[in-house]
Amino acid sequence: MTTLLESRYRTVLRLLPAYYRREREEEMVETYLEDLDRDTLDQSRPALGEVASIAALAVRSRLGAAGAPRPYVVLGSVARLFALAAVLLLAASAVVEPILQLTWSFTRGGVERRWFLSGFTDRGPLAGAVAVAQWILPLGWTVAYFALLHDRRRLARIGVLAAALPSLWPLLRSVTDVMPLPEPAFVATLALLAWLPALALCAAHHRDAPPARLPFGTPGLVFMATCVVTGASLVLLPAVSDLVWGPANCFVVGALGWLLWRVRRTDRVVPGGALALAALGLLLLAARVAALYPWLRVPGAAPYVGGSLAQTAALALLTVVLAVAGGRELAPRRTAS
Repeated sequence: MTTLLESRYRTVLRLLPAYYRREREEEMVETYLEDLDRDTLDQSRPALGEVASIAALAVRSRLGAAGAPRPYVVLGSVARLFALAAVLLLAASAVVEPILQLTWSFTRGGVERRWFLSGFTDRGPLAGAVAVAQWILPLGWTVAYFALLHDRRRLARIGVLAAALPSLWPLLRSVTDVMPLPEPAFVATLALLAWLPALALCAAHHRDAPPARLPFGTPGLVFMATCVVTGASLVLLPAVSDLVWGPANCFVVGALGWLLWRVRRTDRVVPGGALALAALGLLLLAARVAALYPWLRVPGAAPYVGGSLAQTAALALLTVVLAVAGGRELAPRRTAS
């Protein structure tokens, strides 16, 4: 006879994918129920720790754990490559943008230098601490990038979670501030641009996942090239530069390079690479549109609007091409099966 506690365990186990439940459900239920007092089974519930453990197992088994069917393997590969590509773009921006700002502030005379330092010293202790954190914490993207490619997964998780925290500050400040949040759609998409890669890295690079690898190049060389493209984007066209401009240009260059490499080396295509880049392109496209929209009717903003529209078109086109390429990559396997 099925007890109430057994039914509750089976309900929690429904978090797991069907293939995993078919193989392990009975064994797991027996393990959970053994050594329990039979007289209290109908008055007990699964422990919170057990539920959390099952939820973590559900994430791992859906993101390419050992023995998973091909759809889950591809989903895990997509999530891992999406996280790696996004962290690379954010890491380059976290290094290049502060360097350029420091260079500008300390080479333009005392006025610019004092104005820069006033952002840390003239707004009170809390605001000063937040300003320092907003400069230091984003460097966690760089730490996470190199830690992930050297298989230091715990350090990579800590890095991305710390780096994503500053994106929440405008949202938290809007709760206590009487002034409305300026450009809330842009602030929200920037938070998504930080937290979706962070959560994808924490979930997809689990203990059963394969080590992170770049499709080509060494970690240092790829990072340096990304920094160069980011810096060139900001320096050559400062009139159209914003928080999305550099990462989006890096994505355009990187996605074009990946498509060319994919055409030439079809035997070494990583499963899910096109879909991962398409997901990242869609996220950047949303951030670009959110940044552009408030400026469409602003007089004198033609250079910014023109550059942003060109970048929007490039992002949209590449995202569509990558999505189609990803669909074709999966189609032969589906037909063969």
